[in-house]
Amino acid sequence: QVQLVESGGGLVQAGGSLRLSCAASGRSLSSYNMGWFRQAPGKEREFVAVMSWGGRSTYYTDSVRGRFTISGDNAKTTVYLQMNSLKPEDTAVYYCAARLFTTSGAYYSPARYNYWGQGTQVTVSS
Repeated sequence: QVQLVESGGGLVQAGGSLRLSCAASGRSLSSYNMGWFRQAPGKEREFVAVMSWGGRSTYYTDSVRGRFTISGDNAKTTVYLQMNSLKPEDTAVYYCAARLFTTSGAYYSPARYNYWGQGTQVTVSS
């Protein structure tokens, strides 16, 4: 069982930055690909970014590419999402998620992830 805890959300003005963290309680995340998703009110949960530990490969949804960066620490227990140039449309609850690296299927599909954090609210004012 993997327990994930997000932190770092908050209220920021458009154009500002936030860094979200996702920490695993007492275990390494080396066996998992790590993703960030978000869900705005009345909308479905959507993929934001994903990374693998092996080659540190990363993928982003088009709307955040160039503004957001996903990364992990050397201990492989914490994943980050650096968010720059934030826009009001980035407002959502942000979730981190883990899926075993052997899992097949689309990395952008929430159904392919085994573990989820509780979410952290990000609000961007105009």
